[in-house]
Amino acid sequence: MCTGRRRVATLHLVPSLFRRKSADSDSSATATVVTEEPSAARPRGYTPSKKELGVETPKRPVAGRRPAGPTRPLTKEEAREQRRKARTEAAAEFRREGGPRDRGPERLLARNVVDSRRTIGTWFFGGALIVLIGSNAAMPPAIRLASNVVWGALALGVVIDSLLISRRIKKLVRERFPTSGERMGSLYLYAIMRSITFRRMRAPAPRVKIGEPV
Repeated sequence: MCTGRRRVATLHLVPSLFRRKSADSDSSATATVVTEEPSAARPRGYTPSKKELGVETPKRPVAGRRPAGPTRPLTKEEAREQRRKARTEAAAEFRREGGPRDRGPERLLARNVVDSRRTIGTWFFGGALIVLIGSNAAMPPAIRLASNVVWGALALGVVIDSLLISRRIKKLVRERFPTSGERMGSLYLYAIMRSITFRRMRAPAPRVKIGEPV
């Protein structure tokens, strides 16, 4: 009797084992179908991205960029040297290129006309200093008279030289820039002020030599 009961109990457990296996197989099949559904919906030439594969692209460092280091405040000597260097560079650039009033082909032509000749105006300030000293009341009458003559000659020479420069500039501007909108009076004054400045002190620096054709 005991043997029969054991057999019945064993047979009673057999279906449950099959049921578990079938349930497990159903779940695995379902999992397989769920996993394979996205791949079935993809086109034939589909290539998975690195994000889908779980691969991260390393970031490239920016070319030429150095890691920012700790900055320290400048000392008084360093700040003073930096300002001096900036002023020197600005002066050199102004000496080479000039300012906004020096821009334009007409202004360049006027500078070349003045720089290509010797002007009486370059002696104007030196002569004015001599006249100022010679016309002092403590000087003899002959020296004061000579100083006044020199002053008059310099003034007359500057006027004549300025007229010649203005005439030359007017002719060249009409020939080379017939449609120019530059005011001629402003251009004449620009050239005259340059003509009474020492050659070494002119800005922008002269580009032509004395006697060179313009």
